[in-house]
Amino acid sequence: MTSLLKVRDLIVEYPGRGLRARPFRALAGVSLDIRPGESLGLVGESGSGKTTLGRAVLGLAPVTSGEIVFDGREIGHLSHRARRPLASEIQVVFQDPYSSLNPSLTVAQILAEPLMARGVAAKEASRRVGDLLERVALPSDAARRLPREFSGGQRQRIAIARALALDPRLVVCDEPVSALDLSTQARVLDLLVEVQERTGVAYLFISHDLAVVRHISHRVSVMYRGEIVETGDGEQVTARPVHPYTQRLLLAAPVADPRAQAERRAARHSLRESITAPSTAVMS
Repeated sequence: MTSLLKVRDLIVEYPGRGLRARPFRALAGVSLDIRPGESLGLVGESGSGKTTLGRAVLGLAPVTSGEIVFDGREIGHLSHRARRPLASEIQVVFQDPYSSLNPSLTVAQILAEPLMARGVAAKEASRRVGDLLERVALPSDAARRLPREFSGGQRQRIAIARALALDPRLVVCDEPVSALDLSTQARVLDLLVEVQERTGVAYLFISHDLAVVRHISHRVSVMYRGEIVETGDGEQVTARPVHPYTQRLLLAAPVADPRAQAERRAARHSLRESITAPSTAVMS
């Protein structure tokens, strides 16, 4: 199947501090593909480069070299003005549902804003707001309320509805459930899966948690120090990881048994010694 998104040899560098400081390389030649209707999980610890990759796809991080190709068009080096038409094709759900919504606007205004910006008439925008709320399982009277009147999980549903307003083909989900409790995480993940089944939207799902990624992703790519070190089927990567760094991520998940937790800690320590320069493992 033809890829919806292709990233090839992507390098992102930021200027160093001071006159003689070397640039900081956040991404060091990253390549990946996302097919239409597919969820690709991008997992790694803080500082691995996963959020930088998502921001580069969204045009929020500078591309030093390499390509980002969306639906056959190179978009990595476009100006902000040239990227504006892509807003209806690529959307984002951010990590924090408390800061990603304008607190002074009602939910109806938040959801109608991108529609009105695309020239949708007010009456039609109002109808679509109702459809969006139904799509994310929120009551119709939510439209009249402010974000502060909702729980964290409900706010994230509103953020998802806003991202879906323009019927995008790709949504970048940047740690969309990390600020939520476990039960709320499960409900939001189930919602994302349901939306994908109904609409065929593709996800670039960014997370530090392999268990969360396994729940939603068809394939998983693991990032370490700005490089992808392992890619494969979601079940394979999480059940039979090849790269030592992926194995360490799995062992980092807490378990209730203190003895098992101590064994995991010891295993992680021994694996740390085996991780040197990243070497990519690809699983079919």
